[in-house]
Amino acid sequence: MLTIWGRISSINVQKAVWAAGEVGQVFERIDVGGAFGGNREPAYLAKNPNGQIPTLEDGEVCIWESNSIVRYLAARYGAGWIWEEDPALRAEADRWMDWMIAELQPALTPAFWGLVRKDTVRAGPAEIEASIARTEGKLDILEAHLTGRAYLAGDRFGMADLTVAPGAHRWLNMPVKQVVRPNLRRWYEACAARPAAIPALPLPVV
Repeated sequence: MLTIWGRISSINVQKAVWAAGEVGQVFERIDVGGAFGGNREPAYLAKNPNGQIPTLEDGEVCIWESNSIVRYLAARYGAGWIWEEDPALRAEADRWMDWMIAELQPALTPAFWGLVRKDTVRAGPAEIEASIARTEGKLDILEAHLTGRAYLAGDRFGMADLTVAPGAHRWLNMPVKQVVRPNLRRWYEACAARPAAIPALPLPVV
């Protein structure tokens, strides 16, 4: 059985939980980080020297960094399903996974801190406004890409979708004015309706 270390309110933990469920693996999730603490304890740092979440244990295998966890689970348990053997198709998924971690996630995080977690130290009004503007631009990119496409990297659901959809879930359930993006909404609703998505995408977002 897999063990996933990390609180479910973390967007990165959500990716790992969704991936494990999508490939049909039984797992135990242990709350770590945030209000739960534990991520600076020596036992946890021995698994993940960064003290971040999530961390995945699969027998003797121990992996940290959310996208690496998703790729591992997809390759080991989801080959021919959410893992593409064709390098070109896999690169299409990889780039959206990297886009999530490098572009969309940093863009929306300050607004999330300020509007949802009420962390005025990390995000005051100016930071929130800038975050909203930056996120809207990223979502415009996503909306355009999804024109005429069912999923991010092809005709079937894959690891790119379960990596990016938690960002859309967070944004679409935040107290911000929502721009109408029909392609994004259609794609998000299809992803969020999947059985493995339901435990991975809690509401309200916190």
